Amino acid sequence: MKRQKVLRVCLILIIGVLWIFVFQTFGQEKSKEIAGFSIARLVVGTGVEKSEPVGTAESFPVSTEKVYCFMEATQIPKDMEISFVWSYGGKEMLKTTLPLKAGAKWRTYANKNLRGLKGEWKVEIKDSDGKVLKDVKFKVE
Repeated sequence: MKRQKVLRVCLILIIGVLWIFVFQTFGQEKSKEIAGFSIARLVVGTGVEKSEPVGTAESFPVSTEKVYCFMEATQIPKDMEISFVWSYGGKEMLKTTLPLKAGAKWRTYANKNLRGLKGEWKVEIKDSDGKVLKDVKFKVE
């Protein structure tokens, strides 16, 4: 009789611990989903006019002095920061951190002077933890 009570108490404790673990894990997964947003557009161009990218292309002549990486994000659940990380030949050249405001849509951009560097370029959008969310590649010829 005493042994059954001990087993019952142990079983209740084990179930309780598992219950807490399951709900904590579920809560963490839920918060990861909430922290996310969508990148509707990510393009590189020669400028931004009236909150829209202009001169978008996948390659630019070496005479192009500056390019702009334009991003449109949607379904932003809370104010946060993202970074535009510019790389050339696998080497990070510039990192620009900008805000994203909570809401249905937010557009922002960063620019980079190319300094006549021919070759493959990449811009990565990273969250505040450094996770790459999306990237865009372009060439300078």
